[in-house]
Amino acid sequence: MDASLLQGAGKTRGGTGTPRRPSSLLFRGVLTMTGAGLSNQIGAGIGAHAFPVIGPAGVVAVRQLVAAVVLLPAARPPFHRFTWRQWWPVLLLGAATALMNICLYVAIDRIGLGLAVTLEFLGPLAVALLSSRSRWDLLCGIGAGVGVYILVMPGPASDLAGILIGLGGAAGWAAYILLNRVAGQRLHGLQAPAAASLVSLVLYVPVAIHLLANGSFTGPAMLYAAAAGILCSVVPYAADLIALRFVPAGFFGVYMSINPILAALSGIVVLRQVLVLHEWLGIALIVSANATAIWLAGRRLTPKAVIR
Repeated sequence: MDASLLQGAGKTRGGTGTPRRPSSLLFRGVLTMTGAGLSNQIGAGIGAHAFPVIGPAGVVAVRQLVAAVVLLPAARPPFHRFTWRQWWPVLLLGAATALMNICLYVAIDRIGLGLAVTLEFLGPLAVALLSSRSRWDLLCGIGAGVGVYILVMPGPASDLAGILIGLGGAAGWAAYILLNRVAGQRLHGLQAPAAASLVSLVLYVPVAIHLLANGSFTGPAMLYAAAAGILCSVVPYAADLIALRFVPAGFFGVYMSINPILAALSGIVVLRQVLVLHEWLGIALIVSANATAIWLAGRRLTPKAVIR
């Protein structure tokens, strides 16, 4: 979600034209953001039920299809008028989206929902830390590093491949944020994410063809994957647009750090993935470091980063 869409946040008026109270706006925004986060993480958990049949790549392919079906009619990007200066960030943004999502879902399959989402949130943290070299930012980075160590507790039984893939998802999200900033400056409104969704979908066409040829797209698997697409793409996208009418961009970015906690809870309820004490402690440290870094960056700069 591009923070440039947020100008005027907190100025929403009621149907009579009278301003609403700030406390009421904040409550509605928080409620909407919490609902969006729950939808996103529950959707990821539901999508994991399709892994045994179509794998993480199949779930991502369906999710990208849903995102493209929603975004393209809404934005109607004029592809025939795109210049190379507009095309290259869109192409890279589509690739970053594809990388981010496949890494997340493969990591969910290997190390669980809560751990995968928490590691992915190191991406926004890295982008926030790049905005400054203050000692507070350094402390945030150290805190996040300690949190990662406590979270994964590396040892002989650790799934190092799953952890590295989760970190790949963080790198993909960081690239997504930076590229969306560039593409958003060169294309109007939602044209950049809409065009990128199509690029990402094209990258997954071979996966879809392979699964179709093997008859893997069975009814239950398709339902799980489609539900993940709706809950992880459509609902959060609409909810974020609504929430950002009520809360400032900086608050939005900080509050989104609650998602790893929501992911851990969703993993318990949807996937029966119960976390142990050190994993909860690691999640808490990473969430705290992420929220603090984004809050500090928001105080220094006008936020223009993209929050998914």
